[in-house]
Amino acid sequence: SALVRILAQENLEDDPHAQGSSYIAASYVKHLESAGARVVPIHINHTEEEYEKLFNAINGLLLPGGNVDIEKSQFTRAAKVFYELAIKANDASDYFPIWGTCQGFQQLTVLTSNKNLLTLTDTKAVALPLTFSPGAQNSRLFKKFPKDVLQSLSDENITSNFHNWSLSMQNYSSNAKLKRFYRVLTTNTDGKKEFISTMEAYRYPFYAVQWHPEKSPFEWIEKAGMVHTLSAIKATFYTAHFFVSEAMKNHHRFYSQSEEEKALIYNFQPVFKGLNSIFLQNYYFD
Repeated sequence: SALVRILAQENLEDDPHAQGSSYIAASYVKHLESAGARVVPIHINHTEEEYEKLFNAINGLLLPGGNVDIEKSQFTRAAKVFYELAIKANDASDYFPIWGTCQGFQQLTVLTSNKNLLTLTDTKAVALPLTFSPGAQNSRLFKKFPKDVLQSLSDENITSNFHNWSLSMQNYSSNAKLKRFYRVLTTNTDGKKEFISTMEAYRYPFYAVQWHPEKSPFEWIEKAGMVHTLSAIKATFYTAHFFVSEAMKNHHRFYSQSEEEKALIYNFQPVFKGLNSIFLQNYYFD
């Protein structure tokens, strides 16, 4: 089965439940588990050597949403190490997928272009339908989605947006590195600016969504932009299913069962943060 790593990030400054120095929202863990993966957290304070060793033990990497500095944080430092290892592995025909959600999407744009090209958009709490680019429904990401799910994604307000920053089509188009690296699959607009909402790399199994597939089934704050309809939940499942099937394409594994056991998320207890929290439950790490 696939072992997928989720990268932790620095605790939010005003988190009253915070323990240790970093966290992973439990919704990302459940999202991957719902499609048959097991999850291993990546701590942000480890050395490059430790990350390299871990890279060879896992089948894929998820960069979650959140709120850290995507140029200077520990989250960024770790993401960069894994990104470079993944490029190297894929170049050597060792298939290794990366998925970025929201902040993870933004982090990938910085890692690929070496600069922050994001633009402010009015997308703080809104559910939107996706505008598919020509041919995008035949992309690696979407081609096995059932017809009714693609239909819902393009017709209904079921993709949750909770971001202040976006990659505008304008900034993407004028940056040669991004344009060569990523294919735009869907776009959205806040009424003024068109921004990229889904993309995949041309030559690498790297995927990024600016929206939040994990929220529909697993986050319950009463807020504009939160959608719990059956079609939203079905779309969520197919995103997870797709990424986990990508992670099953390599044979990375832990050196021993005891090492694997020690690394799994099951060793940690999620903390219930209350129904008014952006994240219902968090895992915390030292």
